[in-house]
Amino acid sequence: MNQELEILKGIHPGIILDRKIKERKLTKGRFALMIKEYPQTLGAITNGKRSMNTALALKIEQELNLAEGFLMTLQVFYDIKQEKRKIENARPDFSKLRRGLFWDTDMEKIDWQQQKRAVIQRVFERGNSIEKREITRFYGDPEIRRFSNLDQMHA
Repeated sequence: MNQELEILKGIHPGIILDRKIKERKLTKGRFALMIKEYPQTLGAITNGKRSMNTALALKIEQELNLAEGFLMTLQVFYDIKQEKRKIENARPDFSKLRRGLFWDTDMEKIDWQQQKRAVIQRVFERGNSIEKREITRFYGDPEIRRFSNLDQMHA
C-alpha cells in the first residue's frame, strides 16, 4: 500500500474510486446502492466535487476489498496538496508594486505571511496609493489596522 500511496499522493480519492469501480465493471449508481449510499454523493466524490469522509471510506474500502484507511489517506494527501497550492499562490499582485519599494530584497523570496508586519509598515511608509490598496486587498483591513498607522493608511 505504501508504494501505491506514494504514486497516488495528491490525487483526489474520487478519481481512484472511479477507477476501482470501473475495474469491477460496475456503474457508480449500482455501486452506491450496494453500499447503501446516494448515487449523487458517490458521483460528487468521483467527480472531485466533494471530499471523502471516514464513514463512507470505510464502507467503500470494505466493499472493494481495499486496505482500511487507504481512501482517507488519499484524501489527506489531496487536502495537503490543495493547502500548499493556496499558500504558494498567496502573494500580492507584483504588477501593482514597484520593485524599488523592496530595493533591499528579492520580492520572490519574501515570506508574505511571516513578514507581514514589515511589508505593511514599509508600504504604508513609502508606498503610493496603488501599492497601499494592493497590500490592503492582500492582507485585509484588520491586519492593515493592526500593523500600520491609521493616519498613513489614508495618505
